[in-house]
This record gives sequence, C-alpha cells and structure tokens, in this order.
Amino acid sequence: MLDEAKRILKDLIAFPTVSADSNLAMIGYMADHLEACGARVEVFHDPTGQKANLFATLGPDTDGGLVLSGHSDVVPVTDQDWSSDPFEMVERDGRLYGRGTCDMKGFIAATLAMAPHFAQTPRTSPIHFAFTYDEETGCIGAGHLAQSLTERGLRPSMAIIGEPTMMRIIEGHKGCFEYTTRLQGLEGHGSAPDLGVNAVEYAVRYVARLLELREQLKGMAPKDSPFDPPWTTMNVGALHGGSVHNVIAPKAQIDWEMRPVQNSDAAFVKQSIATYCNDTLLPAMQAVHPGATIETEIVGEVAGLIPVEGNEAKRILSELTGANSADVVPFGTEAGIFQQLGMDVVVCGPGSIEQAHKADEFLSLDQLSLCLDLLGKIDLTFANEVRD
Repeated sequence: MLDEAKRILKDLIAFPTVSADSNLAMIGYMADHLEACGARVEVFHDPTGQKANLFATLGPDTDGGLVLSGHSDVVPVTDQDWSSDPFEMVERDGRLYGRGTCDMKGFIAATLAMAPHFAQTPRTSPIHFAFTYDEETGCIGAGHLAQSLTERGLRPSMAIIGEPTMMRIIEGHKGCFEYTTRLQGLEGHGSAPDLGVNAVEYAVRYVARLLELREQLKGMAPKDSPFDPPWTTMNVGALHGGSVHNVIAPKAQIDWEMRPVQNSDAAFVKQSIATYCNDTLLPAMQAVHPGATIETEIVGEVAGLIPVEGNEAKRILSELTGANSADVVPFGTEAGIFQQLGMDVVVCGPGSIEQAHKADEFLSLDQLSLCLDLLGKIDLTFANEVRD
C-alpha cells in the first residue's frame, strides 16, 4: 500500500497547483481514479471555470458517513532555494521531497491509495472524498463546496481534515479573517499638504486604531480558552502607498488579518474600525476631497474549529489511535467550514506543519505509513458503526 501511495503522490506533486493557477488537471486525475474505484463523482467549477472542487462518494446514497478532506492547492516556490525540482517528487533518507508533500497532497494520496479497499468493504454508511481549491488564499473553495453540499441536501455526519499534524488529533483552532483595506485620497505637492488628502497618512492612523483594538482583545479572552495565546490576535501584514518624497500619496492599501477565538471578537473589531472610519477618518478626508473613500474587501472569513463535547469523530479516532487527548493548533484549516455544516470534525494528517510552505518541503515515509494504517482502521470502523 505504501508503494501505491508513493506512486500517486509522485503524480500529484507533478501538478503545479499553486493557488494562482488552475487545479483542473489534478482534479481530473483524481476524478478518474475515484470513478475507476466505483465512486460517484461530482466536480464543481468556480465562476472562472479554471478551478474546481471534487466531491466523491463510495457506499450507499444516504445521509451520514465520513468525509476525508484535503485541499489541492499549494503555495508558490518563488524565491525559495530548493535542492531539487519542487514539482518532481524525490525520495531520499526516508523522506519524500516536493511542494505539497506534507501540505497536503500526502494525505490526499493516502486516501486515493485506500479508495479501492474502501470500495470493496461492505458499507452501511458512505465514505466521501472532498478535495478543494484555494485553501491557501482564504479557504475559498471549501466555502463554495459547503454551498454545493447544502444545495444538494447532502449531510455527512463527520469529517477528517488531513492537514499535517504528525497524526495527532486536533479538535480546535482559531478562525482566520483576512482583509484588504483601500484608501483613496487626493494627490498634490508635498509642499502644500493641507490641499491634498494623504492616503498613506490616513492608512497609518487606520493601522494605529487596529493596534489599539489588538491590545483590547487581550483582555477579552474567554477564561477557558485552550489557545496559545488565549485571545484573538491581529496582524498587519503590509501597507502599500505613495511613490516619492514630495508627492502627497493619493492611494494606500492595508493587508491585515485577525484570528478570532470567538465570533464576538470579530464583530467587535469590525464594528469598532467601521465606526472609527465613519466618525473620524472619512469626515476629515472628505472635508478636503468629497471623493475620498475607505473600502475594505473581505479576502476570507474562515470560521475556527470550536472544541465541543460529544465530538464523535474525536471519540472514534481516539479509540483507533489510543490517544488520551486531543490538541488545539494556532494555524487555520477548512475544518470550521465543515463544522458549520453540522459535522463532527477533527484535523489529523501526516507530516509536520513546520515543513509546510518552506523550501525542500518533505513528508517522511513513517508518517505516510501511519496515515495509511489509520485509514485502514477507519475503513472498517466507519463502514459498520457510523450512523447519522
């Protein structure tokens, strides 16, 4: 089984599915593989027609069952110093090197390798495969997949998101809300700043307000928060604007994010910054230039995975692995989207997040083997015991 998973992973790595590019070739490859195993396969294209989600099912056409989920896209390799071609898998010293080996094509390869065995197991409950696009740029594909499943009335009971956790069971992580705020001012000569609206200066004031809110969030952490740090965090990733020393900057852009531990924190930040813009920044800008604007684009608002009592997926995986507890992690995944659909969800997959997004990304053979072993146990357990 390990050799088959390695063969499939080699094929998957050869698809350069950087988020900016199409993933259709890889989706087609996976669809063909699953159809050959007897799965019912649906492909849902994005509005451009250049990307797609895949949802496939083995077993009875009923509610309930288990979803095995992974994202098809990878981060770029630009300006990274790789020892080998990042889109050609290389094996050395018990490791498989290549972009996406651990994040997260290794898990996808393992599920595809196991698919023929899943198909041969008598099932009273279905097993589903969900492979998405654009996870790395805001979990866009998973959001669209959730809409597709809802429209079709499909209601799986549980989901395993195979992000790299070193095969630890993860029951919680913060949300990830990403925004781009654009300010439009009025250009002018630097010698007469009162006659223009300097978008960069107002962007600095906007960022200063975000930093004030960030400090306030530290005192709003739930007493029982399991996260480290326990509060909602914020980060300003970039501020762009201006051109030269003596020109009033007419435009500026701020890229920022927050990682909510609770939905109320996100609402607090959005309301507070909107009030500051409407009551303070915009009146001052428009007093000089009525056409001045501040607009915020939602890049992605991905719900966190909330630890809950009675998580059946956590219970079953704990029994199968012998784990006495589940953990939380600081990085985001698509798990919260599946949880919002009413599923019991855990994150559990091969490899380490410490290898993700780096040059010479790798997945150890030991981790891939552990994943295959767990999937084999899952096959029998979920086929016979999972009920809606």
